[in-house]
Amino acid sequence: MAADLRITEVVDFNPPRPIKRGTLAPFVDMAALPEHQRDIAYVSEREFTGGGSRFQNGDTLFARITPCLENGKTAKVNALPAGSIAHGSTEFIVMAAKAPEYDEDYVYYLARHPDFRAFAKARMEGTSGRQRVSWQALSDFSFSFPPPDQRKIIGSILRKIDDKVDLNRRINHTLEAMAQAIFKSWFIDFDPVKAKISAIEQGQDPLRAAMRTISGKTDTELDQMPREHHDQLAAAAALFPDEMEESELGEIPKGWACGVLGDICSFTAGSAFKPEHQGSTKGDYPFIKVSDMNLAGNEVFIKSANNYVSKAQQSEMRAKLHPLGATVFAKIGVALISNRRRLLTTPTIIDNNLMSASPAEGKSGAYFLYSMLSTIDFNTLVSGTALPYLNVSDLKKIPIVRPPHDIGGAFELKAASIFSMMKTLAEQSSTLADTRDNLLPKLLSGEIELSETLEG
Repeated sequence: MAADLRITEVVDFNPPRPIKRGTLAPFVDMAALPEHQRDIAYVSEREFTGGGSRFQNGDTLFARITPCLENGKTAKVNALPAGSIAHGSTEFIVMAAKAPEYDEDYVYYLARHPDFRAFAKARMEGTSGRQRVSWQALSDFSFSFPPPDQRKIIGSILRKIDDKVDLNRRINHTLEAMAQAIFKSWFIDFDPVKAKISAIEQGQDPLRAAMRTISGKTDTELDQMPREHHDQLAAAAALFPDEMEESELGEIPKGWACGVLGDICSFTAGSAFKPEHQGSTKGDYPFIKVSDMNLAGNEVFIKSANNYVSKAQQSEMRAKLHPLGATVFAKIGVALISNRRRLLTTPTIIDNNLMSASPAEGKSGAYFLYSMLSTIDFNTLVSGTALPYLNVSDLKKIPIVRPPHDIGGAFELKAASIFSMMKTLAEQSSTLADTRDNLLPKLLSGEIELSETLEG
């Protein structure tokens, strides 16, 4: 039976975690904390000078400052070397389970509970834009806690959902790296062309050499391929020339062209998103912000959003619709540092901190453009000092090498099969995240009986 208890019966806030001053120790900054996800994005190392938060594996980090608290920055620490103590931002509140054998996972999901977050937001203090909540204020939170053995099971159920979401994310990361490696091989390093040139110089079959390079297979493995796949590979390899020629960008494959990024796409800025239009989770069009890139399932494709608007609202706001297949990215502020790109899967409105690039018809495919943009470090193009931003005219002028249409089409076809797998996993992760978020408040409070959940 659940019992109403103060949170301090279950949670220790900012427990002592000793680190010797001057020690080089793992460090987590605010940027590494995910929004609406469990795992810390990265851990660096930094000398401990005596300030900030301190934590160990199993602890929960809760961002206490605006807008990080409102944006859902909360993480469970699980990536530190065994037995180590890390330090981090002064804006973290560390939440540790008094009985970690029961409550380590439960405490993390409690920090994600809508009631707990609403309690924290209502107790923020300070000037506008720099408001914080204190751990002392959070310590007054009361909740209907199930018994310890049930809390352990509840935490385990929710953890397994997040484990699957994380597995999907890692698989998609690998698949995206595969697609990016193909793009680099074909359009930056020109490997199939160079393989043909080398084969000719050695008196070998240039087509066969290109087939080996494109597929990563040996001659024996090529001979064992099903005829249909072998013929498709041979057709793709035949598209590449067997000569290089000089150009303004250095040596490029014969018959390819030099150009600029603006030749193959159009750039469109986002729209202002006034507060009165925000807050609806249903509507005709998703209206995404930079933070929506962090939602589970949105690691490559935008599959879900925190805000939706109706057609009438879109018309009233005169907000531009960005088409399916466009690549979106941050155009201003610290979000530029991460160099994140996302593909739209439906007509979408984006806010004015974002920009989209849409492939020009007949000149680029969606996956070719996405892959091309992913090779560009936008940090090298920023203007401004206090607030970095991207200038459209600078983006349009980025020099590129353009392959013939048939080779671009061959890449688009090959990439489509990879991105299709990624999209399936992204959709699964989005569904799992919705399931987790729906279950979380009901499980934590005991509203749903564990027997119902386990049987379902």
